Amino acid sequence: MDRRSFVLQSAHAALFAGILPSLERLAAQAGPASPFTELRDRYFVRVLRYNPVTATYLGGDAYSPQLADINGKLRDYRPEALAAELAFYREAKAARDAIRPESLTPEERIDHAVLGAQLDFIIHQLQDLRYHERAVDTYVAEPFRGVDWQIQQMTDAGNGLLGTRDEWMRVLERLNAVPGYLQAAGANLRAGLASGNRPDWRMVQRDGIAGSRSNAEYFQDTLPELAEKALGDRPFAGEMTVQIRAGAGTAAKAYSDFADALQAMYPADDRQDRFAIGEREYEWRLRNNLRETRSAAELFAYGRAQTETYQNRIYEVAQQVARDANLPIRFGTRDEKNAGVRAVMEHLASDSPRNDDELLQWYVEAGRRAVQYGRDHQLFDVPADYRLDVYPTPPVLRSTIDAAYYPAPPFKTSGVGRFYLTPTGNDAAALRLNNRASVADTAIHEGFPGHDWHFKYLTQNAQSISNIRWLTPGAVEDSSAMWEDSMATEGWGLYAEELMAEAAPDRPYGFYTPGEYLYELQGQLMRAVRIVVDVGIHTGRMTFDEAVDYFTANFNFYPGACAAAESNADARAVCEGAQRAMYRYSKWPTQAITYNLGKNAILQLRDAYRQARGSAYSAKEFHERLMRMGTIPATYFRDYFLSQA
Repeated sequence: MDRRSFVLQSAHAALFAGILPSLERLAAQAGPASPFTELRDRYFVRVLRYNPVTATYLGGDAYSPQLADINGKLRDYRPEALAAELAFYREAKAARDAIRPESLTPEERIDHAVLGAQLDFIIHQLQDLRYHERAVDTYVAEPFRGVDWQIQQMTDAGNGLLGTRDEWMRVLERLNAVPGYLQAAGANLRAGLASGNRPDWRMVQRDGIAGSRSNAEYFQDTLPELAEKALGDRPFAGEMTVQIRAGAGTAAKAYSDFADALQAMYPADDRQDRFAIGEREYEWRLRNNLRETRSAAELFAYGRAQTETYQNRIYEVAQQVARDANLPIRFGTRDEKNAGVRAVMEHLASDSPRNDDELLQWYVEAGRRAVQYGRDHQLFDVPADYRLDVYPTPPVLRSTIDAAYYPAPPFKTSGVGRFYLTPTGNDAAALRLNNRASVADTAIHEGFPGHDWHFKYLTQNAQSISNIRWLTPGAVEDSSAMWEDSMATEGWGLYAEELMAEAAPDRPYGFYTPGEYLYELQGQLMRAVRIVVDVGIHTGRMTFDEAVDYFTANFNFYPGACAAAESNADARAVCEGAQRAMYRYSKWPTQAITYNLGKNAILQLRDAYRQARGSAYSAKEFHERLMRMGTIPATYFRDYFLSQA
């Protein structure tokens, strides 16, 4: 492989002076890098320059001198800036298309395909969709995440203190950039409103208005308190604390005003659905973004078949749990099976945490058990000092996630990955849903050997992974995102869940107890149901409410939950949970399908690799090779991967 330099050298960085050097000039330059590699590396740095929060997420300031000041910036959404950005992508595409894949090394051919897909997506988003005219959730989430990720990766100053003076100055610069950022955002949204390019009303209400008010609270109160503790009594702390408090107050006021502007801009009585992207657009994203060749109709049918498969397995395991617990539950008719699963889940819910603190501790304990299991069964080489930490989800993200993982920046040695768990507010009913049996599967998906382990391994091997395989074009995680990376990362997370369930001597459910395995199957079922509803709502096969009803019937085993919600508290909780899930899927088209599709792509690759390797096959070696391919769909590298078996 043509390895890229972990930190670009000054001679290499000089290539970035113009808009796009000619291929002839690139080819004429001395040195080992090919014209394609130079183009790829140049594109990578420019994308991070255009997308400062993505750069912060990846630790771009440690990657190139060109990005040294990037953590003090936000994306420039003014029309003239977006026009310049689009011009660069068009020229980069022309240069990429002029390079013949057959002239490249096998690894470069993979990157050539990745680069083409990324450029096509970004150009489509800016030029055709003009998505910046409706990207409400992006405008709310991006500045918060930029600041949060900055603090996450600050230098550890010891004794609980974080950050150097320069690092805090970057935070201050980013805070001071918020008013201008939101001014451009408002202008873009008004242009979209005038042309009919409008966001769905749910996004306006939940991410837009409610999210902006949460941001205002975070910047006004939470951030200054956090900064004061992290700065301590160091010589520069006093002045910096005052400046951060002032900058945070300005950002808080800007978000409070932005919430008011959104409320005035979009009438509260407008309840027209605007989330569906249509079959043509959906299938374009399947092919270009995810490299999925099946049609929407084929995926819809596939999702239904996967749903039925996992439902039947859940019925079997629920019967086993009922027998073990001597529960007098019938599993005869379909209605009895559905009621039986709910009854078994209710039984398991009796072992629930007393409060949110105990819930977090249960997650940590489950992670420790999983790590030991991975060591004992030689699935991975796990360092002795590996640990899994769990943090309460920041308020601004709680409307979207129940549990999620945010990795440390791969291009830095500082920072720590964060496994976020959304507190229940010590709500008794919510704590029951987070009972002991339910914890293991989520701890594995988000922790070990799921996202936490995956990203830590990736980061340790960052120098051997091509730069563009780290990119998240469009955004890191909101409705502007491409979701190319999700096929690899969420596919891995779901694969990790299933891997730990593979039978071992005296352990029919692998790592899991029968009750834990029931929740693991429920996790697999949820990702199968997501295929049906994601395809359904975005291609017009289902309305929002029809998708909610399908979710409650086929995932929660509670048909008609929403119809019974008014008079039944349990039905109301199920219905509200399904509505929250459907909202997430409605604003992130194709993201929900990446879990199942990505997992099965890994399983198919593993089966083929095992067959090719024969008696030389090693699970540990397969996993390490796979992770070193980066966060791109397996279909990009399947043939190359198997050729190296």
